[in-house]
Amino acid sequence: MTGKLAVFDVDGTLVDSRRSIAEAMAMAFGALGLTAPGYDDTRRIVGLSLKPAIATLAPDLPEGDYARLADAYKEAFIANRAAGLAEPLYNGARDLVARLREEGWRLGVATGKARRGVDFFLQAHGFSDAFDAAFCADDGPGKPDPHMLRCVIAAVGADPAHTIMIGDTSFDMAMARAAGCTAQGVAWGFHTADEIRAGGAHHVAHDYAELGERLDMCRLVPA
Repeated sequence: MTGKLAVFDVDGTLVDSRRSIAEAMAMAFGALGLTAPGYDDTRRIVGLSLKPAIATLAPDLPEGDYARLADAYKEAFIANRAAGLAEPLYNGARDLVARLREEGWRLGVATGKARRGVDFFLQAHGFSDAFDAAFCADDGPGKPDPHMLRCVIAAVGADPAHTIMIGDTSFDMAMARAAGCTAQGVAWGFHTADEIRAGGAHHVAHDYAELGERLDMCRLVPA
């Protein structure tokens, strides 16, 4: 075992959930008679825990309604999943996870999904045995707080200096920096490459081939 730990975000990093998240958010706002946010507004809050995300999208909504809107989003998301709205893996994701595993990397997940969503993701894509630890929004403070990333690190007995956080949002990058880890961005998800760099990324990959090459050569926690 190399002693290196790669921690992956899920939405926008391993799976393409752009349509499913945008449609569920629009349905949730509509269920409460509210004007749905546009995709550009929705994509900017992906990665945050649900209630802070909703508070950002609807800052003028009475605070007591945030829980109602969050519940409506969860119901819409589950309904869309049951109706067959897929969250496919990005091309190259499965191969890279398998290769890293074979090479002795320890692997983790740190995601804004709820525990139910994490369990579904792992089972649906056959990843139940691929990752050593998975922490999410239900386990404590959400991104960009470093709590869930530190939980992954502690669970596998890794060192932050030997850990790389891979994600598609500025929140992932800020979390990685706060935990003392390498912040590796990917440009195929929700935030733009410029937004990811502004969040503190040490590097931004534009496809899984480039990400794999970066993992092969990175020294972790660059100066």
